[in-house]
Amino acid sequence: MAVLYTYVVRYDSGFAPNPFFGFCTLATCKPNIRKHAKIGDWIVGTGSSEINRNGCLVYAMKVTEVLSFEEYSSDARFKKKKPCLYGSYKMAAGDNIYELTADSGIWYQLDSYHSRPNGSPNSKHIQRDTSVNRVLISQAPNFVYFGADGPLIPDDLVKDGVLYSNRGHKKVVDLPVIARFTTWINSLEAEGYQGRPYDMIK
Repeated sequence: MAVLYTYVVRYDSGFAPNPFFGFCTLATCKPNIRKHAKIGDWIVGTGSSEINRNGCLVYAMKVTEVLSFEEYSSDARFKKKKPCLYGSYKMAAGDNIYELTADSGIWYQLDSYHSRPNGSPNSKHIQRDTSVNRVLISQAPNFVYFGADGPLIPDDLVKDGVLYSNRGHKKVVDLPVIARFTTWINSLEAEGYQGRPYDMIK
């Protein structure tokens, strides 16, 4: 049965999730969601009250594929998601940042939003991100990303628990609720990347 995971996107930079180049990917952060989500499940990210976006939809993705970091790193479809901090904002936000070193089996972190300011690896992020070796993927048209300009989630879905404003995440298992959410998403008649991340326009 499908499950819906909902959480607050505290930092909407285009990095986690990464909605560019025809795929929405969750490859870093949210290890508990990445550990348990399966193909067919929904991941819903909402805006933060810190930027007056509480209750607004940032993105919704229906998981269509799950890869390991090794598979993600070597898959030609996701080459553009390797970060280039001196390129466009889409290139800078790349989340395809982990590679296993052949000789030691240690994770190597590419210079990215999760590295230290000087570009060196950030062990805290490496430990948290790689604690779950799973990348969640949704190929358009199975996701919609609004970034800074997402609509308010309807009151009935808020009451049913689709909006979660605390730390961590909430797991929604009520199938009629998930069905109503899916109906609402479809009614928006929008798919794929729709607007810039909040952090890119502030």
